[in-house]
Amino acid sequence: MTEPTDRRSAREILALITDDFTELPAPDGKFGPDGPLAWEGYEAARARAAERTGEQESVVCGTGHVGGVRAVLLAFEFGYLGGSLGVRTGDRLEAAYTYARAHRLPVVPLVATGGSRMQEGMLALTQLQRVARQSVLTREAGLPQIAVLRDPTTGGGWATLGAGADIILTLPGAQIGFAGSRVRPPDADPAAYTAEAQLAAGAVDALVRPEDLRQTLSHWLHLLTSPALEAPLPRHPGPSPAPDLPRTGWEAVQRARSPQRPRADRYLDSYFTHRLALSGDRCGGTDPGMLCGFGEHAGRTVAYAAQTGTPTRPAGYRTAARLIRLADRLGIPVLTLVDTPGAANDAEAERQGAGAAIAELFTTVASARTPITTLLIGEGGSGGALALAAPDNTWAAPDSYFSVIAPESAAAILKRPPEDTAATADQLRVRPQDLAELGVIRTEGSSLP
Repeated sequence: MTEPTDRRSAREILALITDDFTELPAPDGKFGPDGPLAWEGYEAARARAAERTGEQESVVCGTGHVGGVRAVLLAFEFGYLGGSLGVRTGDRLEAAYTYARAHRLPVVPLVATGGSRMQEGMLALTQLQRVARQSVLTREAGLPQIAVLRDPTTGGGWATLGAGADIILTLPGAQIGFAGSRVRPPDADPAAYTAEAQLAAGAVDALVRPEDLRQTLSHWLHLLTSPALEAPLPRHPGPSPAPDLPRTGWEAVQRARSPQRPRADRYLDSYFTHRLALSGDRCGGTDPGMLCGFGEHAGRTVAYAAQTGTPTRPAGYRTAARLIRLADRLGIPVLTLVDTPGAANDAEAERQGAGAAIAELFTTVASARTPITTLLIGEGGSGGALALAAPDNTWAAPDSYFSVIAPESAAAILKRPPEDTAATADQLRVRPQDLAELGVIRTEGSSLP
């Protein structure tokens, strides 16, 4: 059951997140009678909307501090012709994005819109291209964009300002979808067009209650504007690893598979003061076995992508690639924790594009300019694990192993009996000390982290 929708006005949502909002000057934009298409009654409709809302357009743009971070805020007024985008809306948005780049400020769209304005026809629709261009320029400038989706967020507003943001938050119960309620197929399931459904489909990062919005935005803005110089290596969070390194390859495998061995959440909790999760691959999928987000370590921001010991699904690889691209753009270092028996290899994973997703992550890691540090904390199963590992900057915990493939599978491929699995693990040289000797992982002197 979804929560009731929140229908605050533009000024009310601004007051909810900042105490010092200052509106930016609105650009001059004049039309002849009844707008660019001479749509009969359009001017009168605009006048009624202005009288009802107190606004002169469907978006209010300005600056304000959110938890100490100054940002450009773009608040849509749904009461003004359904928050629709027209030419003068585009004028305001373009001016606000330009101001953000000139003053090196993050951008926070607070979206509530039904889409493009019918009374301005194709001129209204082309504002989507205009907004997309401004978003791209802002992205290229290395400035974060954090969208808050209100009720409703549909049409081109969702497909540009909303879905095009780096981080997407949404109020519970909000109607979200490209198709608005009046243009969907009559048999469409309305539950598919909700904030909750979009979260499940990996299209948004989190549901945030109105009363938590200021604090959540403050945390995100601080994290995305306070990068660390590098990602320091995490310490083993305990219980303490075995005092000695594994004597055999099979012992290394057994230690990595032990239920008592700490998993990713333990490492992350001990490493970060606080952290916020990024969720979803923006292609319709999520993978709870890949934890991604940003956190504060020693007062600065580090991004993280961490496997949790399960076979990683295509959505997990795509989410990690999304995280690393964003961190790279914002100059935030990345910590990756490798722990998977391998990529998911079921038929559904193949249908979801497992190969392409893994290739995308390999390419993203290889091309990243921001520092990436990797710690192998458990199982390192084949390419599904290696895709998340930083070349020349991967380390290993004592209770871990890395292998071209699981020893059981290697024995089967080599047509060996199951009882030869342990000997095969030795031959594969999967122990941390073997990996160090082979040059696969880094060490400080002769010790492992």
